[in-house]
Amino acid sequence: MKAFVTGASGFTGSHLVKLLINKGHDVVGLVRKTSNLERLADCNLKLVYGDITDREALAKGMTDVDWVFHTAAYVELGLVDANKMAKVNVEGTRAVLETAQAANISKMVYCSTIGVFGDTKGRVIDETFVRQQSEFSSAYDRTKFAAQQLVAEFAAKGLPVVSVLPSGIFGADDPHFGPVIDQFLKGRLKLWAGGSRVTGIVHVDDLVTAMILAAEKGETGAKYIISAGELTTKEMFAFLSQETGIPAPGETPQLIVRLAGNILDPLGRFLNWQPPLSRERVHYIYDRCVRVDATKARRELGWQPRGVKETLREIVAAKR
Repeated sequence: MKAFVTGASGFTGSHLVKLLINKGHDVVGLVRKTSNLERLADCNLKLVYGDITDREALAKGMTDVDWVFHTAAYVELGLVDANKMAKVNVEGTRAVLETAQAANISKMVYCSTIGVFGDTKGRVIDETFVRQQSEFSSAYDRTKFAAQQLVAEFAAKGLPVVSVLPSGIFGADDPHFGPVIDQFLKGRLKLWAGGSRVTGIVHVDDLVTAMILAAEKGETGAKYIISAGELTTKEMFAFLSQETGIPAPGETPQLIVRLAGNILDPLGRFLNWQPPLSRERVHYIYDRCVRVDATKARRELGWQPRGVKETLREIVAAKR
């Protein structure tokens, strides 16, 4: 098969590119001219340069392609450029969908997020759940939901597109939680917030395996939650402490965290600076809980991920 991957130089995209190549597929990757290509070092693929809304670049990349994998996204919480996020996450997805439709590809896989379900208030849900949260928790929440709606519209019109909805994506080169683990392993992480916050976990390599399985087996319009399980933040650090002998960080009182978010949020806006805490980040820590069941992916795709503790153990081993 010949596959086209958007966001090829990113965290998820680069792991997908490597797995596709290892499986013998030809790969074309979309990257920006400003993209850091270190993750694609020694990868034998064709690169197409352009932004995600560049339809000429998309059409070039999808020439004679069988599969399209759309992983490109603007992922950020806190103080963000909401217009830019909408352009990338919504209009970019529209451009990919329309170009894939014109190219008559055989299958498209869209990398969504469990966040599109909104706050489930701790209820464990599956793909049949209908979002009940009427408002949006962030620009990311709003734009990914809008993009998912577009995917559903194109699927209803016959485009063979499937969605995978991952929980928290972990890996040794994870740009989000990875730096936190780095600080923990150096013994520098003394305090953390939201010990009772539940985090769904999936290893990035298990996610991209699921994406290829979705391309091979997924039915048009299907959605697959991709999560190996969940841990609270307190449980996660307790396990990391047990594995390494490094003391788990203490719990910062919620009142102090909320106060810090309220102070740093306007300061960050004034200084055009992304603070470590903002009202939005605090909301995600304490006030929003999305819990999911990934049985469908196991049953219909034959997906067999490593467990959450094995995932954490592998990341620690890779970093030490």
